[in-house]
Parts: sequence; structure tokens; C-alpha cells
Amino acid sequence: MRANDPTKVLIVDDLAENLQALDALLRDEHRLVLHARSGDEALALLLEHEFAVAILDVQMPGMNGFELAELMRGTDRTRNIPIVFVSAAGRELNYAFKGYESGAVDFMYKPLDPDAVRSKVNVFVALYQQRNETRRQVAALEQSRKEQETLLAELSATQLELERSLRMRDDFISLVAHELRTPLNTLFLETQMRTLQLKRGNLAAFGPEQMTKMIARDERQIQAMIRLIDDMLDVSRMRSGALSIQPAPVELMGLLERIVSDLSLQAAGSGSSLSLVPHDPVHGRWDEFRIEQVIVNLLTNALRYGCGMPVEISVHLEGEEVRVDVSDQGKGIAEAERHRIFEPFERGSGNRDVKGLGLGLYISRQLAESHRGHLAVVPGPECGSVFSLTLPLNASD
Repeated sequence: MRANDPTKVLIVDDLAENLQALDALLRDEHRLVLHARSGDEALALLLEHEFAVAILDVQMPGMNGFELAELMRGTDRTRNIPIVFVSAAGRELNYAFKGYESGAVDFMYKPLDPDAVRSKVNVFVALYQQRNETRRQVAALEQSRKEQETLLAELSATQLELERSLRMRDDFISLVAHELRTPLNTLFLETQMRTLQLKRGNLAAFGPEQMTKMIARDERQIQAMIRLIDDMLDVSRMRSGALSIQPAPVELMGLLERIVSDLSLQAAGSGSSLSLVPHDPVHGRWDEFRIEQVIVNLLTNALRYGCGMPVEISVHLEGEEVRVDVSDQGKGIAEAERHRIFEPFERGSGNRDVKGLGLGLYISRQLAESHRGHLAVVPGPECGSVFSLTLPLNASD
């Protein structure tokens, strides 16, 4: 029942004039009086409406008032409705005692005292309204409690996320400072050495061979800083939705052969080797620069964590998709970490000594998804890990 609904009173009597008289006595603008001329009609109304009180005539043909009261007390829906019996029979029949036994709260004899009837009904209506108001308040309090619990849970989650963001920020600043300091320190030391050689007049230290080595060292340090800055810019573009993908025709095997050739010296330097399993040419539409970025990230990680063992690249054409697998024979990745390593600034727990911001796999997965593909990792057949880049052949659809 809603708060503004009128309170309902049920009157049951087989005589229409009695119903009209009671209706006129009890009805007001906030109260609705419903009539029933038999027990069956009363039961139908009881199943449809909620009543504050029921006034039952005892002597009715068919189902009498006592029998109707017993039925009302037998069901949960009507068990708690206050019942007031009325009867024209003499007091010597002791109907009042039987009425109270049937669960009535009051018994009145005809002719009825209008003030007494109105007063009794007003009391039951007031109690009914108080009970409903109490139920509404309890329901409102329960709803408020649930909303507060939800709000507290959201605040707790927000606080945890904020704390995580602050930790990530601090870790990020620390990582960037550490990763940039290394190439900057190397450049600074190189500059000091060259300044010292110039002050001593040792121009032989700047001969063609020495100068070539100096330039190569400087380029390596500068490239290292550029890679760090590019990674940070890529993450910023991805989070702001500003990363641009420009698909164009690409022959995948030729791209992979060039990447393997470019990284062969790095592989040899780490005591490892790169091999590309032969495959027929695979043509597709991708952003070649971004796909190269993903493959280079995967191969660089495989060389870092592959324990000096060979790294293999294989290509698998599957319908309208192509899969590139990068397999290493390192220590592998724990199952609990296989999802976490794709988050920004995350690395495997057993490889904290490896340099880097922990952005490579995050960027690679985002680039794969930008091509409507995906990047995943599974354990190798015997050891190590297999990173699989799956791409649709036409990423521009």
C-alpha cells in the first residue's frame, strides 16, 4: 500500500440496508468502505485488497460470520486483519464468546451505537496506518542502509584505486628517473672524458676510429632515451584515445625477416639467436610501423628473459586471421602473473633486475586491440613462454 492510498474497511452483511447504513457512518475522504453480501464475496475482496479492519455480520445465509473468520485466520494474507462481529441475536446466545474464540477483537450488538462504531473503527484504522508507516520507515531505513553500504564500497574501491594510482605515479617517476639517469650518466661521463682529453691536448683520442665508436655509443644512449619517451607518449595517447592507426598493404613475412635481421646483433650479444620459421608470403592491411613495434617488443622481451636460449618466430594463417608466435625457452611466467604483465609499469616478479618501465607489453596489447586483434601468452610446450599476436588480415574493415 502506498502512503497516499485511502485506508480500506470491509463490511460484510447480507442486508443491503445494513451495508448502506454502515457505509454512511464510516466513509470519509481518506477512507474507502467496500461491501460484501456473502462470505464468498468477502473472500474475493480479501484476496484483492488490504484492509485495516473487517466488520462481519454473524448471521448470514451460506457462510456465516464465524466461518468466514476461521477462513481469514487460516491464511497469511488475512490472518492479522482485526475482525469486529455484529449481531442482532440476543445476548443469551453467547455469540460474543464464540466470536472472541474465532479471533475477533470486538463484538457489537444491533442496534449499533454510531459513536461507538465510529470510535472503534477509527482506532483500528489509526493502528493500521501506524503499522504501515512503521513498515515504510523500516523499508526506507533498510534502503538507506543498503545505499550507504554501496556508497562505502564505492568509496573504498575509489580509495584503493587512488592509492594504487599514487603508487603507480611514484613508481613511474622513480622508474623514469632511474631509466633516464643511466644513459644520461653515460653521456655525461663521455663528455667529461672528451673535455679532459681536449684540455690535455690529446687530439689523437679523437681520431676517425675513436670518433666512430664515440658516436655509436652516443647514439645508443640517445636511442634508449627516445624509446623511453616514445613509450610514455604512446601510453598517454592510448589513455586519451588519440592513438592513430593507419592501415596500409603489408607483406608480413618480409617485415618479420627485416626485424629478425635488425635484431640479430642484439640476440648475439645476449648469447641467444633468433630464427624465423619459413612460411609463404602473408598479405594484409595493418599499420606497419605499429606492428613492427609490437614484434620488436615481443622479441626484445624474449631475448631479455630467455636465459640465452634460442628464440623462434612462427606464422600461422587461420582463415581470415594470422597468428604470429614468439617462443622463448626461459623460466616462463607464473599463471598468476600472465594477466598482470599486460598492465602498465608491471613486470614479472622474478625479473626486477631487468631494465625498463614495464610498458612494452601494455603498449603491444593496446596496439593489437587497435587492429581488432589480440595479444596473449601461454606456457611453452616444454618450458618458457609463447606470446601470440593474432590479427585480422584486413584491419581497416
